[in-house]
Amino acid sequence: MGKLAAKDLQKLLDCIKPDKKVLVPPQIGYDTGVHRLGDLCVAVAADPCTGVPEEWFGWLLINYAASDLALSGAKPQFCTITLLGPRPTQPQRFQKIMAQTCKAAEELNIAIVRGHTGMYGSLNDLLGVCTVYGPVDPKRLITSGDAKAGDLIFCTKPLGLETITNYSLLRSGFSAKFFGEKKQAELAGLVRMQGCVKEALALAQVRGVHAMHDATEGGFVAALNEISDASNVGFRVQWNQIPIPPEVFILQKLFGLNDTQMLSMSSTGTIIGAVSPKSKADVTSELGKQGLTAYFIGEFTENKQKILVRGDTKEAFPQAANDPYTSMMAISRSL
Repeated sequence: MGKLAAKDLQKLLDCIKPDKKVLVPPQIGYDTGVHRLGDLCVAVAADPCTGVPEEWFGWLLINYAASDLALSGAKPQFCTITLLGPRPTQPQRFQKIMAQTCKAAEELNIAIVRGHTGMYGSLNDLLGVCTVYGPVDPKRLITSGDAKAGDLIFCTKPLGLETITNYSLLRSGFSAKFFGEKKQAELAGLVRMQGCVKEALALAQVRGVHAMHDATEGGFVAALNEISDASNVGFRVQWNQIPIPPEVFILQKLFGLNDTQMLSMSSTGTIIGAVSPKSKADVTSELGKQGLTAYFIGEFTENKQKILVRGDTKEAFPQAANDPYTSMMAISRSL
């Protein structure tokens, strides 16, 4: 999809001058930064939004960034909004998106502080950017780099849920044909599963939850590798414990995807986390209160190897994500 390779992204990050007031600077695998503002510590997250179902554009714009912030343990309180469109874009279209955005911000009690709206001939579709921020206690800060050897790996929702949900909305006829009409309609109603603010804030209060990451672009492959690299640990994942919906296997077969591509499917709203074994029951309980299931799929290890276990067989876990979302969307459009 759109992310730069790690080596290319690092070259961009190397341009940034360090500042003592910045406690968590831009780093690969970290979706939230933290800086000092007087005696206060402020967490900041930013995300773009484009190519999504337009009736959900504003909701996703807010929740993409707010979810990243909440994964650090910070409660989203303020945000800025940028809405850009191709020239010409009807004012009513911007107004519709902004009404969605304001409603989504209100649901999370986030105040919109500032923004920018404009039309540009270089754009082909709507593009939004949301920056969310809020205070955080440095002692309770959670980052991608705090997983410990021996921690259990948990996830909160099935792999590829975002992908099959968006398919059911954007390619409804295609999805109804291969998923069945009843399942297509059910999945089309699960867009709100692509946010994770409430469960992230609840999990952040659980002693023993050390790291959390949204399995967004690049899916489980990107999230697990980024936590592992940031924390300087390895991991072992059990294939048969990964929750994979039948519809993901259907897409794998239809598009001839390999297992790396399947494990890389965009899964925005699904938290991948590291938790002490002693806190396993607490994580299960907190997610249960949110109407979610805790799936425990492996463990982080002192050994730096990244292993995927299939029955009695061990193999190297994919090092790089190959998210098929964009190419699948393009192919299914032509079918």
